[in-house]
Amino acid sequence: MTVHAFVDESTRPPQYLIAAAIVEPARVRLLRQSMRALLMPGQRELHFKKEKPLRCRALADTIARLPVEVCVYARSCRKLDEPARQDCVARLVNDLIARRAHRLVIDSRNEQDIHDERTLRRLLGSHPSVSRLVYEHVDSTSESLLWIADIVAWCFGAGGEWRKRIDPILSTVVDLG
Repeated sequence: MTVHAFVDESTRPPQYLIAAAIVEPARVRLLRQSMRALLMPGQRELHFKKEKPLRCRALADTIARLPVEVCVYARSCRKLDEPARQDCVARLVNDLIARRAHRLVIDSRNEQDIHDERTLRRLLGSHPSVSRLVYEHVDSTSESLLWIADIVAWCFGAGGEWRKRIDPILSTVVDLG
């Protein structure tokens, strides 16, 4: 079965994390509705680090009950995040190709998106007929499924109680060193 992936990041020095929420196409609409229902009046998006601790707990617990799986890619980094990010993106894309994923949506970093695009073109160019993976960068205000990746990346990076909260949907952790 084909899947869609929704990707966001978190930096927890000395680690760089990418979380990919993996969703079956038939569940996309329902999950988007579920995520938008979590918004407070006046909110345009969920961004976990902007939420209060009590609300964070409730959001993490709610996310952990959704029909989604999340893969986390981690790599150590020092001052420059970009090499770590691109290593994570490359491994994610290879894993998505192996799963025959159809769509990859990445939270936009505006001018920095060019780095992801180079990595994606390099990897997908070698699989033009095998991979039907399409990708795009979008702002998190326009794609609510990116919020799942944001919440899981934050919780995973925080560790302890936070990591335990998202364990039910955490399917894979890839440590790239």
